[in-house]
Amino acid sequence: MDFGDLATPPTRSWGRARRVLRAAGVPPGRLARLRALGGGTYNTVEELCLADGTRYVLKVPPAPTVPGLRYERDLLVGEAEFCRGAGRAGVPAPRVVAVGEEAGRRHLLMTACPGEPWDASVTDAEAADLRTRLGGQVARLHQVTGPGFGYPSGALGPLAPDWRAAFTAMYAAALEDARRYGARLPRPAGEIAHTAAAAYGALDGVAVPRLVHFDLWPGNVLVDRSEGGVRIGGLIDGERMFWGDPAADFVSLALLGDIREDRAFLAGYRAAGGRAGFGRTARLRLALYRSYLYLIMLTETIPRALGRAHERWTRDHVTPELSAALEEIGRLTVTS
Repeated sequence: MDFGDLATPPTRSWGRARRVLRAAGVPPGRLARLRALGGGTYNTVEELCLADGTRYVLKVPPAPTVPGLRYERDLLVGEAEFCRGAGRAGVPAPRVVAVGEEAGRRHLLMTACPGEPWDASVTDAEAADLRTRLGGQVARLHQVTGPGFGYPSGALGPLAPDWRAAFTAMYAAALEDARRYGARLPRPAGEIAHTAAAAYGALDGVAVPRLVHFDLWPGNVLVDRSEGGVRIGGLIDGERMFWGDPAADFVSLALLGDIREDRAFLAGYRAAGGRAGFGRTARLRLALYRSYLYLIMLTETIPRALGRAHERWTRDHVTPELSAALEEIGRLTVTS
């Protein structure tokens, strides 16, 4: 598994890894190698390699004093929930080994999945097959239901009894974060809130809270070639999951694009029992979810302090998509 640039973890990471293994019932003396996994922008992620070749992934959140977005509190609660749900659905994903806490910071120990993040090495022929398989796996994920709507961490309050209540609270929190950090938005936050509110009635048709990963861009889909062919080795980084409308997953699955153009994915999704309609109400919901994700993407660059190049890329590519989503809401909510 390769999450980007690798670095040698500091000595303190070895001590933490050994303590985590001991608490999980794994003899710490079996730890043979430890490496930091890059590519993420929030949690610290490390691979723990044992002497017998067993690999684990350890995630540790930043200190409570590190700035972040409101929904990011206790993200690892969501990741553990995703892993358990994927297991119930028979979808390849990390398995939870242990959840613990040290010095007031929760950590999550998981099994490692085989493969590398989906990248340009995947051929067009391979991509069509993999997207079809991915569609089937996502459809199975969406069969997993939860006890209520919203983030399981409780970061934005307890789970809500209906999707409109949950999502409007999620959207309001994203706008509050944008205001707090001074995010550069294409419209004033109040105007965005007004536009989104006009579409909230479309949320009322979502009656069952289902597992939504909400971060299924190619970097979180591992492609495994270890057995000669090509397959999906695992869906990873489920920390941003929530219980809600399964259609929300279509946003990151077609990041900065349109899921309706992904025929292979939709074929696999529908063949596995997934429902994917694109009538007016469904398009309104999709536009809301797109605007929500793009609000987050534009805002999170500020507390992450990822550098001017990243901020410029996000501004140039994400801002137009947020504008397009808001414009679509406007068109679809116009009454004659």
